[in-house]
Amino acid sequence: MPKDSPQEIARAIRPAMTKLYVTYFRIAEQSDLTGPQLSIMTRLREEGPMRISQIARDEGIRMPTASNALHQLERRELVTRVRDEKDRRGVRVDLTELGESELERVGAERVNYLADMLSALNEEDLAQCAEFADVINRLADSYGAPDIPQP
Repeated sequence: MPKDSPQEIARAIRPAMTKLYVTYFRIAEQSDLTGPQLSIMTRLREEGPMRISQIARDEGIRMPTASNALHQLERRELVTRVRDEKDRRGVRVDLTELGESELERVGAERVNYLADMLSALNEEDLAQCAEFADVINRLADSYGAPDIPQP
C-alpha cells in the first residue's frame, strides 16, 4: 500500500486525532452547550428555520435525539418553534437572538481553546497547520455531505 494512501494516512494520524479530540473536548466541556447542540444551532444559523425531521436527517441522528436536543435548547430560549410558511400544519425550529449570541460566545471560547493548543507549536509547524486548514475544512464539508456514505 502506498505510503500516502488514505489507509496509511489514517493509520498514521488516528491516534493523535483521538488524543487531540479528547483533550479539546475535556477543555470545551466547560461550556454548558454540548457539541450536538452547537452543531444544530450552527446549522440553524447557516440554513435558517428547519423542520425537526430535516435537522435529524442532516445531523445524522434519530428523530427522538433531535427532538430532545431541541427541547433542551427551547427550554433555554436558544431556539423557538415557528409556523412553516409553506405548510401551515408544519412547524420549523429557528435560532433566537439569545441563541445567536450564545453560539457566538461559545464559538469564541472554543476558538481560544484551540488557539491555546496550537500555540504549543513552533512557527514552522504552525505555518503547516495554516496551509492544511483549508484541506481540513473541505474534508469536514465533504464528509458531512448526504451523498457520501458514512460509517
